[in-house]
Amino acid sequence: RLNFAAPPFARSPGVQSGRFRNSSGSVMASLAFSGLFLLLLGGPCNGRVFDFEEVGGIRDKDDLNVTWHNGRLVNQTFALLEPGDEFIFPEGTFHLMGGIIGNNLESVTIRIEGTIAYKDDLDSWPTYGDGKSVMQCMYFGNATNLTITSSTQGKIDGKGDRWWGIPGIGYLIREENRPKLLEIESGKGIRIFNLLLKNSPYWTLWVHDVDGLEVGWVDIDARRTKADAHTLIDLTAFNTDGIDVTGKNVWVHDCNIWNQDDCIAVKDNSQNMLFERINASGLGLVIGSISASVVRNITFRDCYLHHTFKGIYTKFRGGDKPGYIEDVLYENIVIDEPEQWGIWIGPAQQSDSKDLCAAHPCSLCWPILPFTECNAPKAGLYKNITLRNVTVINPGKSPGVILADPENPMQNVTFDGVVVKNPEKEPWGKSFYKCVGVEGIATGGTYPVPECFEDRN
Repeated sequence: RLNFAAPPFARSPGVQSGRFRNSSGSVMASLAFSGLFLLLLGGPCNGRVFDFEEVGGIRDKDDLNVTWHNGRLVNQTFALLEPGDEFIFPEGTFHLMGGIIGNNLESVTIRIEGTIAYKDDLDSWPTYGDGKSVMQCMYFGNATNLTITSSTQGKIDGKGDRWWGIPGIGYLIREENRPKLLEIESGKGIRIFNLLLKNSPYWTLWVHDVDGLEVGWVDIDARRTKADAHTLIDLTAFNTDGIDVTGKNVWVHDCNIWNQDDCIAVKDNSQNMLFERINASGLGLVIGSISASVVRNITFRDCYLHHTFKGIYTKFRGGDKPGYIEDVLYENIVIDEPEQWGIWIGPAQQSDSKDLCAAHPCSLCWPILPFTECNAPKAGLYKNITLRNVTVINPGKSPGVILADPENPMQNVTFDGVVVKNPEKEPWGKSFYKCVGVEGIATGGTYPVPECFEDRN
């Protein structure tokens, strides 16, 4: 492995900030609904510019020594960055080994004008102190006013195929010991624009404990085949979540996501989040899984889901301590030919073990295989959940599942103009929905009306 000295201080500023594509409507108008805000949105001022190639980065070569050299050089340069600095990956492909870390960066811009491609050498991948748990591809901790962007569309390729392994077998070998493509922890005023995040080995973008996040014009793609569907082969790219987030004051907009797990997932201890103008296909627009925490004031609006596996998906996992999902709005959503459930509000349908049909708390094999279970956690409470102007077209299964423990029923669930066109009757027959433990109303031309709702059409 090559050992290169830290790069010299880079040249004086000379690269102009790229122009971002505009979204419709003003930013302030979009954020006003919940008082979202971002901190210090200005770009770099009077800082230095580090061009990765000029400080010693090697492009277009992917042998092991080069990837270690490039990865080490990125870490060394990140350690030099000061407020106002800009780090540029120029045009071309730079192959890196994982384990990239940037801690305590403040008012720094990272600009990806070419491609970052991670080495898919699993045996050489760096691990944490235990020697087993793999490090993330790229990690930022305690960043303030960090911008990751491109003047065109930068690309980060996780080379996930090798990590996913042989369809149906790879997960049994590696389970979830795979690197996240980009992780940001405990950040403030984070902005991520104009990127293609491709084939992450595990979760794609994981931003947690954040206060002030904007993600815009980001495309995420994780698939094994070119099929316009989530085939059984594609779905074995387990855990390739798109955007997972916890914290507060979050705005995600104008993104395209195709993956094999949660497209967007709002996780524990989250509030004041807006997701809009998103095209998504995977396990849908998700809140969860949640346990022993509070998630409130979450809005998804103006979204289109093409050939998605699930559509609207909210979920509690197990646990004895109370958890709450409340003040949630899904508005102006089109779910076009979902392959499974268009609407699922209930327990997490997942397995956390090698037994893929284990109920944790609801089996992935339910209700198709006999003797499988779907258990609604007793401690999870849904409150003030509204679906408005939601259209589901030609679902592959019955319209959906709305399931809570009858001893702790959902409160104030409203379907306002929720219309399923050509609803499939399997597996729920003329009931259309599996609907248990819900205090709900249907209005605004909702069809079909879940049996456990009050019909006010």
